[in-house]
Amino acid sequence: MRKNSGGTVADTAAGTPSRGGSAPRRQGGARRAGSNGTASERRDHLVKLAAELFARKGFQATTVREIADEAGILSGSLYHHFDSKETIVDEVLSTFLKDLIGRYRAALDHGDDARTVLSEMVRIGFSTLEPHRAAITVMQNDWNYLRSLPGDRFDYLIKAEDEVERMWVEQIKRGQSEGSFRPDVDPKLTYRMIRDTIWVAVRWFRSGGRLNTTTLAEHYITVLFDGLGTGERTSQKP
Repeated sequence: MRKNSGGTVADTAAGTPSRGGSAPRRQGGARRAGSNGTASERRDHLVKLAAELFARKGFQATTVREIADEAGILSGSLYHHFDSKETIVDEVLSTFLKDLIGRYRAALDHGDDARTVLSEMVRIGFSTLEPHRAAITVMQNDWNYLRSLPGDRFDYLIKAEDEVERMWVEQIKRGQSEGSFRPDVDPKLTYRMIRDTIWVAVRWFRSGGRLNTTTLAEHYITVLFDGLGTGERTSQKP
């Protein structure tokens, strides 16, 4: 799930910080959505706006003032819903991980053979690229920074990563013991290659393009299990 890139689920910031004085408040949809509806709806809307800013600019580079400006409210009003910027990103990431791990567990509980389970886990991973695009981007870009913050607030990121790795590695090992996966590949390395393929796709995959996430997952499953080459396999160890 994590991809380190120098700084850091990058400390690269795309976008221009606000310059002297207050940035003009946005009119229209964002402001209306932020001011109408129930408190829960307003809170969810703010989380979504903030997540998009974190993904676009980087968590470190995004200020509370920019989040408030995006929502068309005063900075002080944001504190009626959240006590800090960290609380917002905490909600973004924990929501993503809860959904991901819950769906992985359900796939494991189904009791299918290892290849079927692993295929479903690949589908689950790719299916998160759209609903959790911002969270996945933050995981990749700001992982190291969030883990460096004082206290244990973001320790669950490591625990979640460890649990996900364990689930994948156990299935790969089970497939090897069942004889459906070749025995000469390293389970942990294989998992990490699969993981990075899925999560890095968030950087180039775009909704509405030639491929949707379902097609993308099925293509990857074909390459994963059937390979790219034809003819007699030459890489299998005797």
